[in-house]
Amino acid sequence: MGDFLCPARRDRWMPRPPRPRGSLPYEKPPLSVDQLVDRLAGRGLQIPDRDRAIRYLRHIGYYRLSPYTIPFRQNGSDHLVREGTSFDDVLDLYVFDRALRLIVMDALERVEVAVRAALTDHMSTTYDNSHWYTDPTHFRDQHRHAGLLRIVRETCEDRLNGTPDSGEDALVHRSALEHYLTTYGSPELPPSWLMVETLTIGQLTSAYRNLRNRSDRTAIAASIGLAAPVLESWLQTYVRVRNVCAHHGRLWNVGLGVYPAIPNSPSISWLQAPDALPERSRRRLYPVLISLQSVLDTVSPRSSWAQRLYTLLKSRSPMNRAGMGIPEHWTEDPFWSLHIE
Repeated sequence: MGDFLCPARRDRWMPRPPRPRGSLPYEKPPLSVDQLVDRLAGRGLQIPDRDRAIRYLRHIGYYRLSPYTIPFRQNGSDHLVREGTSFDDVLDLYVFDRALRLIVMDALERVEVAVRAALTDHMSTTYDNSHWYTDPTHFRDQHRHAGLLRIVRETCEDRLNGTPDSGEDALVHRSALEHYLTTYGSPELPPSWLMVETLTIGQLTSAYRNLRNRSDRTAIAASIGLAAPVLESWLQTYVRVRNVCAHHGRLWNVGLGVYPAIPNSPSISWLQAPDALPERSRRRLYPVLISLQSVLDTVSPRSSWAQRLYTLLKSRSPMNRAGMGIPEHWTEDPFWSLHIE
């Protein structure tokens, strides 16, 4: 474990025991949009244009928007907001969070695609086998390997049972998976470079973690500038972050439950100042943002992602940055300043 700093942990292959269910009955009645606007007003939120507030709640949903009132609540109160807080203050935070999710998803896409490519390129060429993933000797846990094959097989069956792709012309072509399935009879399953495209990021992470040979995991991680334990940790975090983004959930101050390991190897791109990541920030979104830029330094070194992130954050209030765990002078660290004008 010399590649990164991480709290002691149990074997990650052991399932975590489920938390106990609550015992209270849920008896809250459903409320109309009008009643929900009244609830917000009753909690001290200024609503100068009631019709506008109704329109937003109707199309966003009260229970999606209401968590954005939490930073504006009075100290010691569960629901009352501070005097002078308006509906637009809450809506502005919601819109900011949406823009943040889009930026994070952009980086996640590049990282996910890079890991897919690294996995299939290394394994296919190292073992000179386009269908290496069907060989159980490459995997530690045979039950998980069987699950991987089942996922790929079901994807292929769904494609064959579904509506055929449109006919080909100069611009419209069948998917590569459909071409393989309707052209070749064996092997039954597609080659590795098609297989990885059928996987979610969670399934991709599981396949990587399940590789038997550490040398394979190390080589794949090295191709994107990381050590194997670091990549494993970061991928687990990215699964959670991507799920939040894909479901349009609150990101800027959400508790993720799993956070990226902090590398201490100088070969891994990271913050340079010793105090640039305070302890209180390690369980916030900030280390996730750092980790994404770290991978981009390898897979997309000319990317403007850091600049776009800075442009989004520079006009936000200290409350926004604190919720993300971002220190006041974050852009002064060379890790960021190299990318930000």
